[in-house]
Amino acid sequence: MQGDRETLPVSSPEADQIISAHDGDVALLWLYRLRHPDGDLEDAARALCRTLREMEAALEKLRRMGLARGETKPVQPAKPQPQKLPPADELPEYTAKDLAVRSREDPSFAALVTEAQRALGRTLSSSDLKRLFGLYDNLALRPEIIMMLLNYCVSLRPKGDPPSMRLIEKEGYVWANREILTIEQVEEYIAGSQRRREKLAQMARLVGITDRAPGTTEAKFLSEWIDMDFDDEMIALAYDKTLTNTGGLKWGYMNGILKSWHEKGLHTPQDVREKDIRRTRGKAGEVKTPKDIEKLIAGLDKI
Repeated sequence: MQGDRETLPVSSPEADQIISAHDGDVALLWLYRLRHPDGDLEDAARALCRTLREMEAALEKLRRMGLARGETKPVQPAKPQPQKLPPADELPEYTAKDLAVRSREDPSFAALVTEAQRALGRTLSSSDLKRLFGLYDNLALRPEIIMMLLNYCVSLRPKGDPPSMRLIEKEGYVWANREILTIEQVEEYIAGSQRRREKLAQMARLVGITDRAPGTTEAKFLSEWIDMDFDDEMIALAYDKTLTNTGGLKWGYMNGILKSWHEKGLHTPQDVREKDIRRTRGKAGEVKTPKDIEKLIAGLDKI
């Protein structure tokens, strides 16, 4: 009788996510975990005739989709996605025809295509669509997260010079590897990125870069100094020492000063002054050891 049938707690949004994933292993594992919330991956692999590795990969995708609920036993997490991204021609499953069909039949992906074209100001090429679909399908980033990713990458470029989908894809992998998967996490990441860009710009002004953006090598040095946690006063002090000793801004020389301070734990001007005083005192008294005194006496005897 129909009244005796057990009903599984399935919401329409969750079902839509599973359908749009187009991944049989993900769908099977999701249904299995609804039916057997206390089962582990080994049980699921046996019941579904899958390997444990396939189940681990499916569970990782469910986690990224926000659907991995009810974990009761520790599971060895799947390895993170590599930072090295495959080119589009290594993704043969994403044919132009398939993507066209998904663009028409999957409302979420169709909305992403529309948003991407609006943000980039152009029609997406076949290669662009493959990269966008990779973020949506392979990384299982939620549509609203991908939209935030698109607009974030656009904001980093000069007006009228939108980023390539390759750059957007690369940043998407960074987010996935760092598990930046919710709106709150994205907002926190973007705020931190903005603070870092402002810090880098301020640091560039301290070393005389005021009418242009730092070059690639310059930005690398500045970023390293930020990571060393030096404030403006220390950057200004190192810059002054560099100008005094070399007559100009020598990036390698200034970097050597800051690296030396960082390794010695000198992070305030007072730390540097005290270190200079101790070094000066040491030089003034460097003949006070017994060996130095013996040499001095021998020299006086000769005289």
